[in-house]
Amino acid sequence: MKRDDLTGIVPLDEVFSSDTEIVGLSSDSRDIKPGMLFFALAGAKADGASFAQDAVLRGALAVVAAKGGINDTVSVPVIEVDDPRRALALTAAKFYQVQPKTMVAVTGTSGKTSVAAFIRQIWEQGGFAAASIGTTGVVAPGRNDYGSLTTPDPVALHKILAELAQAGVTHASLEASSHGLDQHRLDGVQLAAAAFTNLGRDHMDYHPTMESYHAAKLRLFRDLLPKGAPAIIFADDPWTQATMDAAKEAGLEVLSVGRKGSFLKLNRVEHERGKQRAEIMHGGDIYEIDLPLAGDFQISNALVAAGLAIATKTPAAKAIAALEKLKGAPGRLDLVGTTTDGAPVYVDYAHKPDALENVLAAVRPFTTGRVMVVFGCGGDRDRGKRPIMGEIAARLADVVIVSDDNPRTEVPAEIRSAILKAAPDAIEIGDRRKAIYEAVRMLRAGDTLIVAGKGHEEGQTIGVKTFPFSDHEEVRNALKEVAQ
Repeated sequence: MKRDDLTGIVPLDEVFSSDTEIVGLSSDSRDIKPGMLFFALAGAKADGASFAQDAVLRGALAVVAAKGGINDTVSVPVIEVDDPRRALALTAAKFYQVQPKTMVAVTGTSGKTSVAAFIRQIWEQGGFAAASIGTTGVVAPGRNDYGSLTTPDPVALHKILAELAQAGVTHASLEASSHGLDQHRLDGVQLAAAAFTNLGRDHMDYHPTMESYHAAKLRLFRDLLPKGAPAIIFADDPWTQATMDAAKEAGLEVLSVGRKGSFLKLNRVEHERGKQRAEIMHGGDIYEIDLPLAGDFQISNALVAAGLAIATKTPAAKAIAALEKLKGAPGRLDLVGTTTDGAPVYVDYAHKPDALENVLAAVRPFTTGRVMVVFGCGGDRDRGKRPIMGEIAARLADVVIVSDDNPRTEVPAEIRSAILKAAPDAIEIGDRRKAIYEAVRMLRAGDTLIVAGKGHEEGQTIGVKTFPFSDHEEVRNALKEVAQ
């Protein structure tokens, strides 16, 4: 990449000649090699400015920083910009150059992973080479990379997009987290459409209020989606109207889906074990489908995904018919197995209040016995949601086992105590492996067990270390042991 490629993004023309070659970029000084740009970003735990000298010693061509951000004298030019995070994202887009032709992004508190996976599957059924990027990693033809961040940092994201495009992927879906949007990680992504699922309490350790949390989500529509582009909005959420208003104000084509939707209207739904029959109206036509997934929230996610597919030129009949072949995203009401008495055990990623409420409500219609749940709350995160989730579990489940999630650097017993204050009749078993085993051992015919909170994750973070741990594996082991 040459100097002039960054005109209007990073003013390198003031200090470098036009033939200056930029060989890479990073906000991590440890990744810097000679000829790269170092972006000094202010973070919650560390300020990138303090690593500028290290980046220079490793060969940084220049340091890009906020105005007045670098106080120490360094031996390379310091390029000051208004917003280093945005400059990093736009520079990454220029550096990697290519992206899949049709890309969509979905934001909301719950459902992002499912919607991203569903739209990928709908596109695939339509004959497109499609990919999804988000909490469960990167899924594409010949590629399934496990991930840990909902929205990758912009350098990693644009590198992935370039790799996908070069591999022939034409359609890609992205999860847009509030952190990712607030930190400009998706800036520079060329979006064809975007969607909003819902808004509930989450990330209150990062956002001071629900309004600021919602405002971060709205960046997707206000700042990143081109004017006139379609915005698919789930119609049945308390935050729907405010989201629609913001999208309309941004000059977008607002298309609502759901029971109150005008673009895709859910006329009726009948819940059965493991599936649901739905009647959907679009443009005056009625479609009846069998969605092979349980839970009201899954039909909502499916409608958002279908809306995105139709908005990106998939014929409506094909998009809606494709819903009958959807597979759930990993760790989303994932049926792991059943006991010898036929009691099902599900693993679900529900780690926030609304998600826990949704998943417990989803299994009640087909549970003739007890609804049981094993869950905990993550450490070093929003502490206010712990009693809220305890109350939800106590209200909607018949048997509640409070265990450890990812306690991180907090004292695990203190996290459990905060949950138990709102669920005084719950059983406390800190060791998650033992908690899962005991829950499986307690199952009787007609019962349903949900192991919630970690979903697809393959590790448990205790202190500063992450140890191998899979809810899926532990459930399978417990089912085998109990069956013997």
